[in-house]
Amino acid sequence: MADTDLDAVIRAIGKTQHKALMAEAKKRQARLIGLAAKAKTKEGKARLKQTAKDMLLLAGAAARRLQITAENAADSYARAMRNALEELKAAEAKAATVKKKPAEKKT
Repeated sequence: MADTDLDAVIRAIGKTQHKALMAEAKKRQARLIGLAAKAKTKEGKARLKQTAKDMLLLAGAAARRLQITAENAADSYARAMRNALEELKAAEAKAATVKKKPAEKKT
């Protein structure tokens, strides 16, 4: 795991959370649909079915936002690591040129 890029780990965690949230939402929707089937009144059935539909819609939106947030965080992390690596290479190149210049002046 030490060699794994953290941005891939962040994306995997986002996907796992998305799947878990949607699985739980589907379980709750099934429960509400079951309650709607057992309801005595027409209004009660309609209310429970609408609640199940709205709940699944909102859970889907929340899951999408969660996954998008994880992807944005992973992209940001990867970009920051690339920038840090470029800065490190630039600093090393600058240090190498500084070391060469005094050596050339002595000869």
